[in-house]
Order: sequence, then structure tokens, then C-alpha cells
Amino acid sequence: MGSKLGVLRRVAAGATLALMVAATATVGNLASTQPVFAQSASTIVVQGNRRVDAETIRSYFQLRPGERLDSVKIDEALKALYATGLYEDVRINQVGGRLVVIVVENSTINRIAFEGNKKVKDESLTSEIQSRPRGALSRPTVQADVQRIIDVYRRQGLLNVRVDPKVIDQPNGRVDLVFEINEGDKTTIKKIVFIGNNKFSDFKLRDTITSQQTNWLSFLNNRDLYDADRVSADQEILRRFYLKNGYADFRIISATVDLDSKEGGFVLTLTLDEGQQYKFGTINVVSNLRDVNADDLSRLLRTKSGGTYNAEQVEKSIELITIELSKRGYAFAQVRPRGDRDVTNFVINITFVVEEGSRIYVERINVRGNTRTRDHVIRREFDILEGDPYNRVLVDRAERRLKNLGYFKTTRVTNEPGSAADRIVLNVEVEEQLTGEFSIGGGYSTTDGVIGEVSVGERNFLGRGQHVKISAGYGQRVRSAEFSFTEPYFLGTRVAAGFDIFTKTNLRSTYNPVDLTTTGMNLRFGLPLKEELTLGLRYSIYNRKVDIDPRYRDGCTVDSTGAPIVTNPTIAGTTCDIDNLPAAGNQPGNLAEVSNAYKQLQGERLTSLVGYSLIHNSLNENQNPTEGSFINFAQDFAGVGGDVKFFKTSIDNRNYFPVTDDITGIIRLQGGYIAGWGGHELLVLDHFFMGPNLVRGFAPAGIGPRDLGSTGRDALGGSMYWGASAELMFPFPNLPKEFGLKGAVFADVGNSWGYKGSTTFTGAIAPVPCPSGSSLKGSICLADANQIRSSVGMSLIWASPMGPLRFDYSFVLSKDSADKTQAFRFGMGQRF
Repeated sequence: MGSKLGVLRRVAAGATLALMVAATATVGNLASTQPVFAQSASTIVVQGNRRVDAETIRSYFQLRPGERLDSVKIDEALKALYATGLYEDVRINQVGGRLVVIVVENSTINRIAFEGNKKVKDESLTSEIQSRPRGALSRPTVQADVQRIIDVYRRQGLLNVRVDPKVIDQPNGRVDLVFEINEGDKTTIKKIVFIGNNKFSDFKLRDTITSQQTNWLSFLNNRDLYDADRVSADQEILRRFYLKNGYADFRIISATVDLDSKEGGFVLTLTLDEGQQYKFGTINVVSNLRDVNADDLSRLLRTKSGGTYNAEQVEKSIELITIELSKRGYAFAQVRPRGDRDVTNFVINITFVVEEGSRIYVERINVRGNTRTRDHVIRREFDILEGDPYNRVLVDRAERRLKNLGYFKTTRVTNEPGSAADRIVLNVEVEEQLTGEFSIGGGYSTTDGVIGEVSVGERNFLGRGQHVKISAGYGQRVRSAEFSFTEPYFLGTRVAAGFDIFTKTNLRSTYNPVDLTTTGMNLRFGLPLKEELTLGLRYSIYNRKVDIDPRYRDGCTVDSTGAPIVTNPTIAGTTCDIDNLPAAGNQPGNLAEVSNAYKQLQGERLTSLVGYSLIHNSLNENQNPTEGSFINFAQDFAGVGGDVKFFKTSIDNRNYFPVTDDITGIIRLQGGYIAGWGGHELLVLDHFFMGPNLVRGFAPAGIGPRDLGSTGRDALGGSMYWGASAELMFPFPNLPKEFGLKGAVFADVGNSWGYKGSTTFTGAIAPVPCPSGSSLKGSICLADANQIRSSVGMSLIWASPMGPLRFDYSFVLSKDSADKTQAFRFGMGQRF
């Protein structure tokens, strides 16, 4: 009986142990509900480890001296070992009084390769995945990397992509990880549909958002590819657009994306509830700060009672008041807008409440994601630093500035709690983009003829935020080269400083009677006085070399029999160019000559001048504005050394306003005046030479005073001018907006007059008699009528990949008989 009981005991003990092992030893896991024998770190046996030492693995059990191992600690250690990503399998077994940890280490990745990817570069995929060469191969990480690669392709509209990871064994426990990619076909947005938009057309709303419908120009960008993040951003763009235009109740009911087999792509449907348009009612400022007068702050408001409600104007008003309060020492002041909506009369009464805010300080500003741009280039866009009072308005302002730099694809400023309740940490996260520019272009303009240009530029030179550009051009009638450098933050202040070194040669043409080479440099400074007002200071020094072909300045003419007469022996000597003489029987005179006003310029002259510009810019966009104004008032004073003395003033005012959703109106007013000083008369080249830059329909230098006694009826330029233009610019509804084609109709009016240069020159022979329409002044036949010029016309404007193109066709309504007209004008590579 005793022996049977012993056998039973041994069988029971064996069964108990077997059940314990079965319950605790699973594939990669150990689970037990009963405490195991007391263990110490020295009784934990590690097996299978090659790269990681045993003591490191034991440390994951977190045993303190005298502490027992239990199932909880064993389970935590198991999870921690798996979390390292170093092990393919982990098994924990109890053997006698020891705990045996058996690990199967992951292989080491030798290299990572991508095969089959044509539309996405290796570099882009490498930056997305988490697996890395010389790191451990983790199956879960590889599967996550597969999904990341798929997400990259889906953001580019390739939804049928397949990614198969392959592991190729190599010696010494190494493997090659290869992602085999089948990209599939691109799935794009075939149609964008708006439902519920009664106030704005589909064309206008499509032009507002960034997503685009597929068209034959979609290869120029990827905005026709479906991207969920882009669609979400477009909803915010639409919301801000409607709030800017007074629709305070606007909401997006739904945004759906459906894969339409008939369309062969996605259909994006946005259902809108526009609501009613509101206007501003009463506008008040309430100040709860001592010594701060609400009336003083009211003058800073951008909102106006009776105007269309505009959320951007409210935000701008808050920003301006906050900055003003900060200047007055109220660093923690906050401005809260309180809107009282009158749904009966559709007005919103706004009260800006100024009060003392919470005392929170900026503990730290973290900058992340900038691999090339230096930290200080980003930090200097903030008006607050570490230790300064925190102000959300100033942070938002800095974020806008960072986005406007153009250095980054994305910019995001977030905050998190600091080390104390009154501390906050700002996190600036950026994603950099290419800022270099290299272009080779060519084209034709009616002024310069065929021209080619190459330029190399960098908007973020060496990550310092500096702008460097080198360009060179060569054409039929022009050659040029220029080097430009700009430091936007000179001496640690928000002052832009830069210089230009240039040389340009204009050859003799129908519009220019001489060969003119100008070589010099500019020093310039830009000082922001206010958000929209900038003061520009400049110093320019340049040398102008005038070269006139001897055939056009030799002073030779003919008598009534055709025999040459030397009218100016000091120039011609004793010979004349017979081929350049007028036909026999013509009246004696310099009929085959350039104007005497130009002959005096033969040689070189140095100009040294200082000047300034006051620029007010309230445009909603600088490239393609539809609203706002741009005013440039400039004055230059020549005579700081050099050979030339004059004082010049000019103003150019352009106003843009929406006529309808799609049509933009443009009103332009301009004028100028120049005069010599210190007894110096103006040189002919210092005058204003006006043409299509003043009134379209006229040739370059086709308006203003002329010498009708010269062969080419040479333009002399005027000392005064004024002009006014009205233009309506509209898109073509049936063309995709990325094609960049627009039309325009215009009407121009203006005048240039008042030649103030010399008329009498030593050794010059006056052409007699002067042609009709001119009168003899000294030795030139001056036509200088104070005649208003006007025209109407139409334009075709194309923002082409090679640069902006514009075609103008004009009908001249009024002109002077001496003017030169040009109905058709075509230009490329310049702003009009």
C-alpha cells in the first residue's frame, strides 16, 4: 500500500508539474497564476543570445535584492523583451529552481531596397519606413512599413498599389530586406461637385481650394490626386473663404469621396449651407486695463461699421491691438472679440474686450524638422523669446511668417505644458522643401527681339535665409548679366539689405538710336514701418557708355546736286560715308543722322544717386491679386558725385477689386516729374520714355517729345507724365485653372511732355526746314505737343511654365501726329 501511495504521489507530482509547464510555457509567453519558487537574478539562465549579453536580458525582470519572482514580473519582462524589437521569439521556462529564458534574436538588416517603384523615389520611401540598415529585423515593423509605403502611394492617388516584403538571408545572421512594389494605375479626382452654392460659382470655389479635377495639364502638379488630408484642408479653406465674404453661418454639411467606375476615378462632392451674408453692425472697444483708452485702440481697427463682415479683418484687428498693448507694457493683455449676431437684420455687432490675461511665460521654444535651415532663421520670425510672456496672437503671427518664407512644405506651431503651471513650451515643426531655382528660358518681345536667359538662384542660401541669384541674357538687341544678394534680417533686425551688380547693353534699334551699355551696382535697404508699409532706401552708381555709329554722327549731308558736304569737320574730318547720305535733291540737313541731342552723349558718363520708396501693399496675393492696393511713391536725387544732376519723383498706384466672383477690376494711376538742378540741364537719356508702359497701343518710346529732324524721328523723352488705366480681367470658364490662361479688356489714357534737355550743341548744323508738326529749337526739330493719348484693347494672359506671357491688341483713339503706334504687343518673362 505504501509503495502504491508513493507511486501515486510521484504520478500526481509529475502531473502537477506537467500541468504547470503546459499552463506557463506557450509560444513566446509564460502565464501562471501561482507564485514560483524564490528566485534571484543569478538563477535566471539566458540561452540563445548572441549580440545582447545575458545581464542585459536579466535586467528586464527588474528584480531588487530579496524580491521574489512572480507571474506579474515574468509577464512584464516578456512584454519588455518583445518591445525591444531585437527578438523574433522569447520563451520562459521553469526548470527546477531556475528560470530559463530562451531567446531567438532577430537577424540584422544588411541593406534595404525597393523594386518596381517608378513614381516615388527611393529617398521618399526610405524616409517613411522605420526599418533601418544595421538594425534588427522586426516582422511587426516590416508589416507596419508596408502600410506606410501604401499610404505614400495613396496620397499620390495610387490606390491599387501592392507591396510584398522579401527577406533574403545573408551570412553571419544578416538579411537583405526588399520591398517589391506593384504601383498599379493612378486614381485621380475626375470631378469636384458643389451642392448648395448659390452665392459663388463652381468655378470660383474650385479656384479657391487646392484639390483639382483631372485635366490634360494635370502632369504639371499632383493636385488632382486624391489626398484625404488635402480634402480636409480644403474644407477649412472654404470655411475661411465664406467667413471672409460675410457668410458667418456657413457650414459644410458633408464631404464625400466616391469611386465612380464610369468616370474612371473619384468624385468629390461637397454639400454646403451658405447661409445669409452679414454686415458689420456697431464696432466697440471695451478696455478693462488701467491707463488704456479704448478710443486710442479703436483707431487700430480694420473693421468698419456697415461693411461686409470679414473674419480676417477681425483677426487682424486683434493682432494690431495686441501688438500695441505689448508696446505699452501690457505683455499679458488679451483681446477677445464678442459677436452679437442679429439674424433679423443680418448684422454682427462686434465688441473687442481688452483685459489682463493669465500670466504664462514661454519656457522653451523647440525647433524640429529643419535639416538645412538654421534654427535662428526660424526663431527670428517670433516676436517672443524664451522667458517672455506667452501671447497666442504673436505665436499665430510667427506661424504665418514662417509659412510665407517659402522654405517649408508644412509649418506647425503647437504648445505643451512646461515645468510649472505658469510655463509653456512651444514646439515648431517644419518640413523643408527645395528652395533652389535653375531656369533656362527664351522668348521674344517687341522691344528686345529674340532673347534667351539662364539664371541660378537660391532663396535659402546655406540655410541662412539669404537670397542669391545670378542671371545672364543674350538676345538680338540686348545682352545682360546680374548678380543679386539679399539678407532679409540685416544686423539682427527686421531690415532687408542687399546689393545688385549688373551690366546691360541695348543695341541700336527702331526704339533706340544708339548703342547703350550700362554697368553699375545698387545698395538697398527695406525697413518695415507697419505691417503693410515699407520704406525702401537705395544708393545707385552706374556708368553709361553711349556709342553712335560714325555713319550716323559724321555730320555729312548733300547739296542739291547730291555732292557730299562736310557740315561738321571736327567729327568727320575730310571724308563722308557716301552710302549713308540722303538722295540727291533733298534739302541740305542732317537727314541721315541721329538727333543732335544724342550726339552730345557720345562717350561715358557716371551717375551717382540716392533715393527712397514708400510702398504700401495691402494685396491679398502678390502674384495674382484680386483685392487690395499697391502704392509705390519714389524719389531719386542724382548728384552725389558723378557727372549728372537731377531730382526725380514718381508714383504708381494699382487697385484691385472683385467685380463678380470671377472678374477682377484693376484701376491704375501713375505720374512722374524730373528736373535738373545746380545749373545742369537734363540729358536726353534721363527723361521719361513712355509707350505701352503708359498707354497701350503705342510703340516703346512712342509717346512724347521727338526730334523730327533726325533720320529715325528719335524720341527725346519728357520731363512729366501721367496715366490712368482701367482693366477687367477674367478667366476662361471652360479651361482648367492650372492652365493659367486669362483674358482682359482695358482702356488707357495718358500723356508725356516737357523736354528739358539741351537744344543747342557746338558744331551742330540745324536741319532746315523742319518737318510739319515740329519747330526749330536750337539745332533740333522739336515736336512736343501737350496732347492726350488714349486707347482701348484686349489681352490674353498666360502664366506659362516658361514664365508669364501677355498678348495685347490695342486700338488707338487719340494721339499726336509725331507719335509711333504699335497695335500688337507680345512680351515674355516680365511682369505687366
